[in-house]
Amino acid sequence: MSSKVRTADTRERILTAACEAIAEIGFEKIRMRMVAEQAGVSTALLHYHFDTREKLFTEAMAHSFASTAVDVERDAETAPAAVVLARILRSLLPTDPVLHQDWRLWQELWVRALRDESTRVFAVDLYAELHAWVSGAVRRGIESGEFTPTDVDELATLVLSLSDGYGIRLMLRDPMVTLEGALASVWRHAATSLGLPEAVPAGTAPRPRQGRT
Repeated sequence: MSSKVRTADTRERILTAACEAIAEIGFEKIRMRMVAEQAGVSTALLHYHFDTREKLFTEAMAHSFASTAVDVERDAETAPAAVVLARILRSLLPTDPVLHQDWRLWQELWVRALRDESTRVFAVDLYAELHAWVSGAVRRGIESGEFTPTDVDELATLVLSLSDGYGIRLMLRDPMVTLEGALASVWRHAATSLGLPEAVPAGTAPRPRQGRT
């Protein structure tokens, strides 16, 4: 294994461990030593890659989003645009154990962003990436003729807002909100704007996932 590959593998293990630890006990309680132990690396090596908790946290959030995007868009060039969009909408809700962990990270981000300006800026930037992800999928469908033209940015903002609202209540285990009901509602609003059937497309259920490697 080359030095470059070993470095990438080490960063991957650290970021995965950080996501798990922060989701489990919260950012304010996390210590670099805890993450190092969970990743199976020395504290010195952890500090070599990430010199502060804040940097580790933001990198972990970015890593979490990027990993989900890669999985969801695995065949975006060949799958119907509606299928890809439905997968994205599923990934915006806590639909499996990995995404449930991601949602706990987002909740930590929101709380910290209210008190720390650099975290607030990072959160806004991360939302911009999510917005671009959703709007990019919509634009591809419009360009291919699969979707009816619409105000793409307005729709992306609506989708993210609905997903946040439903996601919070799902994380609270609110008995008034079900996962399938939330997904159906978000999809219905998108489908209405895009001239698509109201039923969520078949073939969009996530592959079984328990954690990231």
